[in-house]
Amino acid sequence: MSIGAGIALFAIGAILAFAVNVTVEWVNLDMIGYILMAAGAVIFIVGIVLMMRRRRAESVTHTVDPVAGDRVTRRSTSTTDDTVGL
Repeated sequence: MSIGAGIALFAIGAILAFAVNVTVEWVNLDMIGYILMAAGAVIFIVGIVLMMRRRRAESVTHTVDPVAGDRVTRRSTSTTDDTVGL
């Protein structure tokens, strides 16, 4: 979602900076366009970084002997989830 928001902000900023030729006394639309373009680029990069971040899942397996009630083996595995962001 942040990637789309970054692209939208960048596009709106580019329209304000380059396509709108309206002069308003109390605000500079070119500067607002450049600010929106910069914010859109930052949000886009943050979205890409968060999407590429890998999540870790850990699972612990305990095997219990039903007769004695003792723990026989313990196995711990750690895997990465590569499907994040797809």
